[in-house]
Amino acid sequence: VQLVESGGGLVQPGGSLRLSCAASGFTFSIYYMRWYRQAPGKERELVAGINNLGGVTNYADSVKGRFTISRDNAKNTVYLQMNTLKPEDTAVYYCYTRITGVDYWGKGTLVTVSS
Repeated sequence: VQLVESGGGLVQPGGSLRLSCAASGFTFSIYYMRWYRQAPGKERELVAGINNLGGVTNYADSVKGRFTISRDNAKNTVYLQMNTLKPEDTAVYYCYTRITGVDYWGKGTLVTVSS
């Protein structure tokens, strides 16, 4: 199982970024996927989740209305569209899934929101 995030970077407040997570080594289309983030000095927190077919999503209150999670099962990829970014969104963003009781994480991609 491999999860590889990309798309992070430096963006000004109010800007947008789209993160991608390319998955391999398992049947992507049957598993729930999540994005987490960890800011400096803070615990890792759930940002958003999406079910296997993409019809059910959930979000942390702090990102509702600004972030959108989606997936393309043909490309084995899950996305996180982040709009109206705030300095408090600065964190390392991780892709996650759980397969038969085992947690799998990507290495993360850094998002920095600063002027």
